[in-house]
Amino acid sequence: VQLVESGGGSVQAGGSLTLSCRQSGYTTNNIVMGWFRQAPGQEREGVAGLYVGGGDPYYADSVKGRFTLVRDNPKKTVHLQMNNLQPEDTAIYYCAAAGWVSDPLVEGGYKYWGQGTQVTVS
Repeated sequence: VQLVESGGGSVQAGGSLTLSCRQSGYTTNNIVMGWFRQAPGQEREGVAGLYVGGGDPYYADSVKGRFTLVRDNPKKTVHLQMNNLQPEDTAIYYCAAAGWVSDPLVEGGYKYWGQGTQVTVS
């Protein structure tokens, strides 16, 4: 399984970015995909996750109301739409995938990880 991320970049506070993660290798929608981020000097934290086969996404409290995770199953892609970005959102964002996890916001259950994409908010 490979995960290819795109969409990172730099933006001013209050701006928006959309991150995309396309998976290749899984042939079923019975998987979970999530986004995590790691700021300098901090531990990686869960941002958003969803079961690709259906159900509402899960969000960290810090991003609720600002970030939206959507699935595009025909393209095997999930998109993280990030609005009203703030400097504290600055981090490397990682996409992750697994067959199943008990909590989509906890990284321990994920098996596959993308390379990461930088998001900088000034």
